[in-house]
Amino acid sequence: MITNLETIKQFGEKNLNANFRFRSLLKGKDSSRLDITVNDLFEFYSAKIDCTSCGNCCTKLKPTIKASELKVLALSTDKTTKEFKNEFIELDEDGKMQFRNIPCPFLLDKKCTIYNSRPNDCRSYPHLHKKYFLSRLYGIIEYYSICPIVFNVFEELKYKFHFK
Repeated sequence: MITNLETIKQFGEKNLNANFRFRSLLKGKDSSRLDITVNDLFEFYSAKIDCTSCGNCCTKLKPTIKASELKVLALSTDKTTKEFKNEFIELDEDGKMQFRNIPCPFLLDKKCTIYNSRPNDCRSYPHLHKKYFLSRLYGIIEYYSICPIVFNVFEELKYKFHFK
C-alpha cells in the first residue's frame, strides 16, 4: 500500500498511458461484477487510509455544489446565501456551481472546517462506492494521481486483472 502523495503523483505521471490502456481493458468487463470488486477494494483501503489526514483532493479539485446545499453552506460560515455565493462560488463550463478557488477555502491544516456541512460531492469522494464504475473511468484516472485510496484500488485492480 502506497500513501505518500509525492510518490502517487509520480506514479500518476509515469503510468498515465498504461492507465488509459487499462481503462480500455476494463471497458470489456461485466459492469456489475466490477462494481462489487471496486466496492470491496474501496472498503478495504478506506478502512486503512484516513482521508481526514490527507486533504489532497481539497487542494486539487473543485467539488460541484447543488443549489440545495447553498443554504447549509452559508449558515456554516455565518453568511447569507447570496454572500456565500458571491464570495465562494463560480460556474463551471457546464453551468454547474463549484467552489471558486483551489485549494478549497475551507481547508485548514489538511482538515475541512465545514466538515459536517460539506457538499455531497465532497462527502462521496472518491466515488468508488457508487454503481457504474466503468462510466467514471476518466475521473478515476484523474483521481489516481491525487487520492491514495483511488491509487491503491486501481493498482490492485490491475493486479487482479493481470494487467502489465
